Amino acid sequence: MSISIGNICIDTNDLAGSTAFWQAVTGYQVASSEEGATYLQDANKTGVGLSLQAVPEGRDGKNRLHLDLFTDDLAGEVGRIRALGATEVRRFDAWVVLADPEGNQFCVVAG
Repeated sequence: MSISIGNICIDTNDLAGSTAFWQAVTGYQVASSEEGATYLQDANKTGVGLSLQAVPEGRDGKNRLHLDLFTDDLAGEVGRIRALGATEVRRFDAWVVLADPEGNQFCVVAG
């Protein structure tokens, strides 16, 4: 079998706001955009893409899939991402759980 993860999609009620937030967090650029969806990709086009998809329903409960973002500067990146609008959910020794402005949780991990 030959399969790879090429993209991760995040549902959102605010496509423009989520696009701006995730661009600022990852440094990814808009690779394509159409009504109701935006695709972000790293400048080298080598990493996994990130799609944002507008949906009518709100998020209900904890998301069952989340991103783990690795960094050599845990405190610095957590501070930077919080300044972009994320909120801290929980802190552990080697990672911090944050939530984006719509409440989708993700982790920043010391790597």
